[in-house]
Amino acid sequence: MKRMIDGYCRLLEWLIALALAVMVVLVFGNVVLRYAFNSGITVSEEVSRWLFVWLTFMGAVVALRDRGHLGSDMLVSRLSPMGKKVCLIVGQVLMLYICWLLLQGSLQQAQINADVQAPVTGASVAIFYAAGVLFAVSAGVILLDDLWRVLNGQMTDEELVMVKESEEQAELEALQAELKREEAAFGGHAVQGGKQ
Repeated sequence: MKRMIDGYCRLLEWLIALALAVMVVLVFGNVVLRYAFNSGITVSEEVSRWLFVWLTFMGAVVALRDRGHLGSDMLVSRLSPMGKKVCLIVGQVLMLYICWLLLQGSLQQAQINADVQAPVTGASVAIFYAAGVLFAVSAGVILLDDLWRVLNGQMTDEELVMVKESEEQAELEALQAELKREEAAFGGHAVQGGKQ
């Protein structure tokens, strides 16, 4: 399951890059055409706005998988491993409920707006709301996978704290973990040799 989710997130990263490139071409091209040739790309604003919404929701899925969302770990990081597990399970269940609400709302809006045409492109406005459906389903799968792993005891103590207080703290902890691995690999000689 982990490989499937990782592959899916890599696909989303490529789609995010593609959406960003198309947005840059449309917006920059529109600016150049307006100033230089007194014309423009009529669909530029509408397509760019839709791409930005899709890019945001896809990026949120990738950030959820990479645990890139910032939060407060002040309380959870001080708990025992069992306390961390309980907090993680409660948090995952609450986030699954929120994903369910988002899925219901996005599906309803997509159904309501399925026959409504966008003013410039004429495309169905349901495409706009489908981004919420994609996020809710994708995030739900990731959250269920994490919940399954914690219930089966497959998560390490470090993984039980899913958010970090700041990016700097996360980088510091990653460097400390790498230093410990190097010490273990070289029997402590690499660190002692570096201090001399």
